[in-house]
Amino acid sequence: MRRIILSLLLTALNYGLVISQNTPTDYLPADFHKARRDAVREKLPPNTAVVLFANAERNRANDVDYLYHQDPNFYYLTGYKEPNAVLVIFSEKQTDASGKTFDEIFYVQERDPRAEQWTGKRLGVEGVKGKLGFDMVFNGSEFENFPLNFTSFDNVSFVDFQNDYRDKSGTADLLDLIKTFKIKANYPADYNPIRNQLYKRIAVATADNSDDIVKAIERSQNRYPELKDDELLNDFVDANNDEIRDDIKNKVLVVQRSSNLDSSILPKVMAELRQDKTPEEIKLLKKAVEISCVGQIEVMKAMHTNMSETEIQGVHEYVYKIYGAEYEGYPSIVGGGNNGCILHYVENNKTQVGDDLVLMDLGAEYHGYTADVTRTIPANGKFSPEQKEIYDIVYDAQEAGIKASVVGASFRDPHNAALEVVSKRLLELGIIKDPKEARTYFPHGTSHYLGLDVHDAGTYQNFKANQVITVEPGIYIPEGSDCDKKWWGIAVRIEDDILITENGPVNLSGMAPRSAEAIEAMMKQPSPLDAFKLPTLD
Repeated sequence: MRRIILSLLLTALNYGLVISQNTPTDYLPADFHKARRDAVREKLPPNTAVVLFANAERNRANDVDYLYHQDPNFYYLTGYKEPNAVLVIFSEKQTDASGKTFDEIFYVQERDPRAEQWTGKRLGVEGVKGKLGFDMVFNGSEFENFPLNFTSFDNVSFVDFQNDYRDKSGTADLLDLIKTFKIKANYPADYNPIRNQLYKRIAVATADNSDDIVKAIERSQNRYPELKDDELLNDFVDANNDEIRDDIKNKVLVVQRSSNLDSSILPKVMAELRQDKTPEEIKLLKKAVEISCVGQIEVMKAMHTNMSETEIQGVHEYVYKIYGAEYEGYPSIVGGGNNGCILHYVENNKTQVGDDLVLMDLGAEYHGYTADVTRTIPANGKFSPEQKEIYDIVYDAQEAGIKASVVGASFRDPHNAALEVVSKRLLELGIIKDPKEARTYFPHGTSHYLGLDVHDAGTYQNFKANQVITVEPGIYIPEGSDCDKKWWGIAVRIEDDILITENGPVNLSGMAPRSAEAIEAMMKQPSPLDAFKLPTLD
């Protein structure tokens, strides 16, 4: 019997070894996520509880859901990839009835052999303790009866709900967890996070900043019409002296004391943390970027005029899968000719790209971190004179933007540098008659943070070392534009992923050819897909 048991144990160990050797080993470690939770705790005001929910499962059609993707903040703090979970973090140690102290509680999806037969193994309580390093872990069904008094905290901070979740089977799905939280935290039916933030600003208003607060209220009311009916906001806007505003401040303070709910602390803390990348994060970002660059290179070699936008997209995404990228970081954009003038064009259904320029904005997501790389190439392998003229403007604008991406610079500096180049050169070509008209053909910003989200969380303040941004100027001249017809249908965007360092900007995506000459040279190279022929279908 002992030999049989020993044999079974060895078999299990060997099987586990085989499994571990055939799954990725470069995920972020549990220590990373724990350190991020500790960093959140250090930034919280005293006597604060943070409540963060896992992402919703989203329905595709009928009984088919979209492939599940965890909320980036939730993944950043836990490493947990499953739905139906809630994390509670406390600014100070708490003590339970038995005298045990803790500063976080994790409620997770319960193990269910029948469900796991269909959708895969769940970590459960013990798996989360063992693999993710949590101590206080419970099944989600225990959240309702756990003696946690949210009303005892000065602040209960959370990300307000978007109401995009459904009632799933069982008693501890996301809907149930949120419903329980709302009961425990006395969540008012008319809670409005924007109004709450404006009230906070009014509560600390001074004679010097009152005008700025009035402008913020007016902007918010224009964007969110429901705020136009708020008497306190309207009274503050209409007040014509400090005495009246002080009276309104007192009324706002009374309202604020009636609730400890806050939806501004947590997003601010997460933005401050996530904008500054750790070495572990930079390593994964580099991998995602390099995978995306290989995709661009292979498409350059495989491109021909009879390719469809969908086929081009497929080559990119095939490369991603070969390298183990789990997702695309965002819907892939492949726009031939005039389609490239649609900034977020995702139909990708043009059947032949012909002699057009093809704008390809795609990024692999690797272990949660996404790249964002754009190249624009001539489908026939050679830029026409007009195409090259516009391409070179964008290239020079990007060079100026990258050069401006240095520690201490304003987040707007790369855009201002790029826009200056575009304005000057379009004016010289006669495409515009006034520098201000450049925004007609360059309508978007030049940079955003990059990380767990393609448009990653951040404060958008002056650059610091170890931040990763994009630099992506573009020129788009749709058919029917107020310029010579020879420019119509030309769309160019060049986008690279830039690491800010103390020694200057580092182009993480530089391995994908950028200049017109380098692109044309790469497109002359043979492709492994040249011999890949499929049968013709009716």
